[in-house]
Amino acid sequence: MKPLFLNPPTFEDFDGGAGARYQASREVTSFWYPTWLCYPAGMIEGSRVVDAPVQKFTLEDCLTIAKDFDMVVMYTSTPTLLIDIETARRIKEVKPSVVTVLTGPHVTILPEESLRAAKGAIDIVCRGEFDYTTKELCEGREWAKVDGISFLRDGAVVHTADRPPIEDLDALPFVAQIYKRDLPISEYVIPHFKNPYVSIYTSRGCPARCIYCLWPQTFSGQRMRTRSPQNVYEEVKWIVENIPEMRELSFDDDTFSADKKHARAVSELIKPLGISWVINARANCDFETLKIMREAGLRHVVVGYESGNEQILKNIKKGVTKAQAIQFTRDCQKLGISIHGAFIMGLPGETRETIRETIEYAKMLDLDSIQASLASPYPGTEFYNMCKEQGWISSDSFLDEGGHQKCVINYPHLSNAEIFNSVEEFYNKFYFRPNYIVRSIGRMIVNSDERKKMLKEGRQYLAYMRKRKASAAP
Repeated sequence: MKPLFLNPPTFEDFDGGAGARYQASREVTSFWYPTWLCYPAGMIEGSRVVDAPVQKFTLEDCLTIAKDFDMVVMYTSTPTLLIDIETARRIKEVKPSVVTVLTGPHVTILPEESLRAAKGAIDIVCRGEFDYTTKELCEGREWAKVDGISFLRDGAVVHTADRPPIEDLDALPFVAQIYKRDLPISEYVIPHFKNPYVSIYTSRGCPARCIYCLWPQTFSGQRMRTRSPQNVYEEVKWIVENIPEMRELSFDDDTFSADKKHARAVSELIKPLGISWVINARANCDFETLKIMREAGLRHVVVGYESGNEQILKNIKKGVTKAQAIQFTRDCQKLGISIHGAFIMGLPGETRETIRETIEYAKMLDLDSIQASLASPYPGTEFYNMCKEQGWISSDSFLDEGGHQKCVINYPHLSNAEIFNSVEEFYNKFYFRPNYIVRSIGRMIVNSDERKKMLKEGRQYLAYMRKRKASAAP
């Protein structure tokens, strides 16, 4: 069978790719690559990847494309499940013989519920990593003999054996080759990256135990599996030679710095290529490892600080103290590595006082940019189980009608409205500081590209906040 790997259409500027911390329309346009879909696409002849939100394809566009394929594999998420099921239903209307497949963390955790909610629109759910699963399905293997899938037969759900995590990551194709073949690389933008950028993985899984983090708990696993440094180097070299428009490379591993020996080895190999690169890091990476990466071209790190309150950090099993995070931040600043800090409002233990504490903490760290998100308890996470047990979940819908994050957490001592409003307060108090404004004006004066970029992002942010307020109004 010839497969279409589809990141389906949803909301305007909806960021639902694998690298998205939360699946939602963002404050400023951000798009991560559909990396998980591109791996199996590179293994199957006749495949195609379509990223509808980035390519601005409508549902009608996708239906026209789907007619030429025998199987449609869609990546879905908790917030978009029902929308994606409807897309599958429409695809079956135009081509009844097509096999529809859903993948992603949500259906991995709730396969039977997802199949029954689809009412015939979905034929198969893939549980966990689906690279070889979809390959075997396209080769025509009997469904019951394909590990890692669930499907309905005569009204009863059939779960085949779990598929073990892939150990030999070097055997997988280079996803960058599929990006170049199928995707508009210039349209993938992350505000704090040099654009256009290209994103790849050097590993799968994360050994951290953070209770809220979706991927390791549901999909990629809490054991880190790595590609050989040489294999990583070969793909980076291919990118440099074949995607010359790339200005920055993102190693979008759950935590690139978790295996310091591996991180250092990759750094030494790619150093002669002379590229600028970005990683996701935990705020406990040591100075020497940072220095080695910096000398090899590391420009920027994305770091989950989450909260400025020590007890909340313990509640969420972050495994990094404030003292460690402060030292890490100062080390990065000393080395000239810029930092994008991610924070979460509404985690267990949050109060009006801890909100203020976190905002002051971020200002003290003086990060280059921040992201403030609402705590979202996705099924399959320890955070979700905790919230269900305590009765803290106030809604089953994670998004408003425009695709923006809603606050679904309602604590007895802190309402979801207060948590929701804390995000805008955080942004305003961080970005409208005199020091930050002066620094930003200086960058705009000396760099016309930076001026255009910052003015565009400022307009997007203000428009987003207007929409966000309107959606929250009673």
